[in-house]
Amino acid sequence: MKCSFIWLGTLTAVLAAVSGVHAAVASLSDGKTFAGWIGDTNTTWRIVEGAFVGGTLTGRIPQNQFLHTTRSYTNFILRLQFKLVGTGGFINGGVQVRSQPVKNPANEMCGYQCDMGDGYWGALYDESRRNKILAKPTDDAVKQALKPKDWNRYEIRCEGKRIRIFLNGAAMTNYTEPDDQIPQFGLIGVQIHGGGPAEASYKDVTIEELP
Repeated sequence: MKCSFIWLGTLTAVLAAVSGVHAAVASLSDGKTFAGWIGDTNTTWRIVEGAFVGGTLTGRIPQNQFLHTTRSYTNFILRLQFKLVGTGGFINGGVQVRSQPVKNPANEMCGYQCDMGDGYWGALYDESRRNKILAKPTDDAVKQALKPKDWNRYEIRCEGKRIRIFLNGAAMTNYTEPDDQIPQFGLIGVQIHGGGPAEASYKDVTIEELP
């Protein structure tokens, strides 16, 4: 019976993969605690009305800060709402996918970033690795989709070596990684960029894992 159970479980997994069945959508935040996330929750990150909020509007932000998951993911659809506001200086944030913490400096993450901020909305940036924009939408596409200083929605699809970004349902970026040495798995994170004064808020973070 034990062997039959294992075989049936394996068969079910194989059939699910072949048929393209997706896992159920899972929430990555309970809206009340930082369970499942790691970051500077003493001075940088707090929870306000169910959202992760990083930064401050009362002073400059000395350096980049990230809040990231404790679990790694490979192929998935990540959905979340975000809002970015500021009163001066460089106002920027972003969503990390397939990323890892950096040891030096310890506040950084390395990996793909779905960027946020003027000139960067909907762009895919390679944070602390190649340090450049890998793909970005047209200014017109951003203008039509973005709701400035309000809640917006990112849908980020990571499938194999392909990453696609959607802003409020509109396609922004479609990138396929040409470098076989770049890992296609890692942590998910959110960022408030050094500069400001600024606040980056993130809520309703869900993930749908793919085969």
